[in-house]
Amino acid sequence: MILHLDVNEELLSKFNAIADGLAETGFSVTDGFLSEDEVSAITSLDDFKNGLSHFKKAGIGQQRDKQINESIRGDYIRWLTKAEAPPPLQLYLERIDQLREFINQALFLSLKDAEIHQTIYPIGSFYKRHLDQFKKEDHRKLTIICYLNKNWKEEMGGQLRVYFPSQTQDILPIAGRLICFRSDLLEHEVLPAIHPRLSLTGWLLDTLH
Repeated sequence: MILHLDVNEELLSKFNAIADGLAETGFSVTDGFLSEDEVSAITSLDDFKNGLSHFKKAGIGQQRDKQINESIRGDYIRWLTKAEAPPPLQLYLERIDQLREFINQALFLSLKDAEIHQTIYPIGSFYKRHLDQFKKEDHRKLTIICYLNKNWKEEMGGQLRVYFPSQTQDILPIAGRLICFRSDLLEHEVLPAIHPRLSLTGWLLDTLH
């Protein structure tokens, strides 16, 4: 299904493949969602170059129930807003908005917003098996992860391990690659890596946040 949207043909094809994957299995992998130049522009920002001094240790749970537990997750994050994001990240946020609009049309969903943060996993850190949707709040419908790691090889680790009903799949965090999947359906984990692992991680929501 190709729907009208004000984007170029290559990007529209990627959007279509994402929607098809979500409809068939609740999961999709799309390479080249960001170009090499777009990835370079983002990773050249001071935030990512000095991320561990700018970002905060990620916690587990929601608001009052949130706690830091390094035995479960070891990443550092910084939330993004359209008003404050520099141009390279503004481009990404706009592209995610376009993807959200396309998925709404293609799959008859009512996704209204996105929440996205920059993420750094230091060497050796991980995130144990989990589901992205909270028990008490189910507004996260789709998980979206775009990787920013150039020249990443399998021996470096850092794979995203996704748990399907009958198998697991390990995905390398290659620069420009976008992962999109049902937040309420697929458990997943982040494996340790021998290099810092960078991504833009977030969720498409059925409510404004």
